[in-house]
Amino acid sequence: MIPINKAILLVGGKGTRLMPLTTKTPKPMLKIAGAPVTEHQIIKAREAGISEIVLATSYLADVFEPYFGDGSRFGIKIKYAYETEPLGTGGAIANAAQQLELGENEALFIFNGDVLSAHDLAAQAKLHIDSNAAVTLHLVEVSDARAYGCVPISADSKVLQFLEKMDNPIAKTINAGCYIFSNRALKEIPKGSVVSVERETFPALLSSGQNIYGYVDGGYWIDMGTPESMIRASRDLISNPALSKATPEVINHTLVMREVQLHSSSKVGEGSYLESGVVIEANSIVNGSIVGEKAHIESDVLIENSYIAPGSRVTSGSKIRGEIFGF
Repeated sequence: MIPINKAILLVGGKGTRLMPLTTKTPKPMLKIAGAPVTEHQIIKAREAGISEIVLATSYLADVFEPYFGDGSRFGIKIKYAYETEPLGTGGAIANAAQQLELGENEALFIFNGDVLSAHDLAAQAKLHIDSNAAVTLHLVEVSDARAYGCVPISADSKVLQFLEKMDNPIAKTINAGCYIFSNRALKEIPKGSVVSVERETFPALLSSGQNIYGYVDGGYWIDMGTPESMIRASRDLISNPALSKATPEVINHTLVMREVQLHSSSKVGEGSYLESGVVIEANSIVNGSIVGEKAHIESDVLIENSYIAPGSRVTSGSKIRGEIFGF
């Protein structure tokens, strides 16, 4: 088996649960901990030895290439695949794979643009190669799988079923959104069609006798599908900078970018991220929050676990807890 050094990153979703944050910015380009979500993912892929990656875009697709270019600035080759109409996860993968030259026995990683994970990509690849799997999924174990579809596996890590949400899940392992596809499995996805790998491709592969494996890893993992989880992800990366090499220098567990004006009587708490040009007046407190570029925080303000929109103004005496403010 050829080493796995190619990947597809699915960044085409609309991010409806993140509205209004995603009205003008696709969710993978929202900044957390000093960089767009996609940049954190690309750097992780590069660090794992991936040398070529295709961004599978659809919603607001024209914002990605001006930022990432050909990838040389990030030490990785980047290509782009566009969908004029959303094709689902499987359709997006089949469309993007046409940008890559894959050998008959080669495999590639598929990353989900909603997910940040610190799991061991090399260990997932080893399981895939050693087992000669058609597909190998990253799985995480949760205490309560009712909110997810569960993926039961055997003692030797073979996937047994793909089950939808249920009141009494038979397993605690869930699909964590990172896959390795062998070329033979990739060829099973029809091109130009709307296809879900979770609901169509994976069950079909199992039914045809193909082996799908599940790599279970208990490392850091978060689905950033909601504003609350996105803010939490930013807070997590700042509190533990080792989770992402895309995070700039963190000082005192906070990330304060250039040209921020912070009054000496104000305090910025652990996990907070202040983008460039932010102004914070006297006696204000920001805890565990993202404050967007050129936002202005007046005096005697309390902000906790919130997102303050770029260019917005928070008036004196305001108390903002767990909110999306300024849209």
